[in-house]
Amino acid sequence: MRFVFTSSLLFAIALVPLCAHDMWIEPATFSPEAGQIVAVKLRVGQDLLGDPLPRNTGLINQFVVEDATGRKPVVGREGADPAGFVRVANAGLLVIGYRSNASSTELEAEKFNSYLKEEGLEAVLAVRNNRKESGAKARELFSRCAKSLVLSGPSNASQTDRLLGFPLELLAEKNPYALRGGEDLPIRLTYENKPLAGALVVAMNRMNPSEKVTARTDKNGRVRLRLHPGGMWLIKAVHMIPAPAGSNADWASFWASLTFELRGKVTG
Repeated sequence: MRFVFTSSLLFAIALVPLCAHDMWIEPATFSPEAGQIVAVKLRVGQDLLGDPLPRNTGLINQFVVEDATGRKPVVGREGADPAGFVRVANAGLLVIGYRSNASSTELEAEKFNSYLKEEGLEAVLAVRNNRKESGAKARELFSRCAKSLVLSGPSNASQTDRLLGFPLELLAEKNPYALRGGEDLPIRLTYENKPLAGALVVAMNRMNPSEKVTARTDKNGRVRLRLHPGGMWLIKAVHMIPAPAGSNADWASFWASLTFELRGKVTG
C-alpha cells in the first residue's frame, strides 16, 4: 500500500483529535429531489457526535460521487464546512466517497492499547504483547475511507452500492433503501479489493448510538446486520497492518465507514 503524507495534517490535527475517532460523511439530506444541490459534510467524532472536518485539499486523496452515469468529483471551497456539494442530476442511488491521504500520530501506550480493544484489533494487541511493546508508545499512520448512500426518488433492488476502489471499503450488497421488514442488510468488507476476514463491523443509529450492532466478517468478508428502521445509520470497520519501511511509524490503520438512512418503515 502506497501512502501519501503531507504536512497539512498538522492543521487537521489541530482542529480535531483525528486518530481513534470515527469519520463519516453526513449529507444535508439522504432523500434529495432530482436537480437538487446537496451539501456534503465530513464529521469526526464518536457515537455519531462529531466535529466538522472542513475541506482540506492536502488531506484529500479522492472526494467523488458516483451514479448511473459515472463518477464525478465533489466540488467545494477550501477550508469550508460543508466540505463539498453534489448536484443530483437524475433520480437513483448516489454513492459519495471520501478517501484521505495518510496522516501521522503518536499515542501513549494506555490509549493505544485501549483503542485496539475497542476497535476489535486484538491481533495487533497480541503482537505488541509478544514483542513486549504493550507498555510503549505507538506511532501510527491512519487513512480514512468513507462512503455515503443517498437516494433520489423511489427505491428498487436494482439500485446498488458500488466499490470505489478504496484501500478498506464497506459495500452494502443490498440497497438499504429497499429492505423489507425483518430483512438483514448484507455487508462486505474488502481490503485492497480482496475480502477481509475476521474484522469487527459495528453499526450504530443516530437515535440511540449506544445500542450498537456488531459482527465479525466471515472468510468471504461478509456480515449480515439486522438494523431497525428510522434515522441515520453509520457502519464502520478498522484494519491495521505493520507500517511500511521508512515511514517512521509502527502501524498503519485504515478506517472505513458507510452512512445511509433507513426511513420510518421498511418496504413490505
